[in-house]
Amino acid sequence: QVQLVESGGGSVQAGGSLRLSCVASRYIINRYCMGWFRQAPGKEREGVAAIERDGSTRYSDSVKGRFTISQDNAKNTLYLQMISLSTEDTAVYYCAAGSGCPSFARYLYTYWGQGTQVTVSS
Repeated sequence: QVQLVESGGGSVQAGGSLRLSCVASRYIINRYCMGWFRQAPGKEREGVAAIERDGSTRYSDSVKGRFTISQDNAKNTLYLQMISLSTEDTAVYYCAAGSGCPSFARYLYTYWGQGTQVTVSS
């Protein structure tokens, strides 16, 4: 499908974990590189993680070592495993597909999901 559908968001205590999922069409997941972005209230949307066709990954400094991006092509699904969550991770998380991975430049991403809310409480 053209649209990307995220799931797995919710509320969690600091230190907890969540796994976000993004279901895409086979066309999208095979043609484009995939990434996760997030947008906190009052802030710009920022790249969090990206994965290239060869499996190489890139993470923002704020999540490196805590978040893991992966793909399951058999399920046409992109994942973001998040551990050791903090209140600073609270944001709407978006799945995206584009041509510029591992870049986090938003203009290089063509398709976007509607977002899933992640709320981390202290």
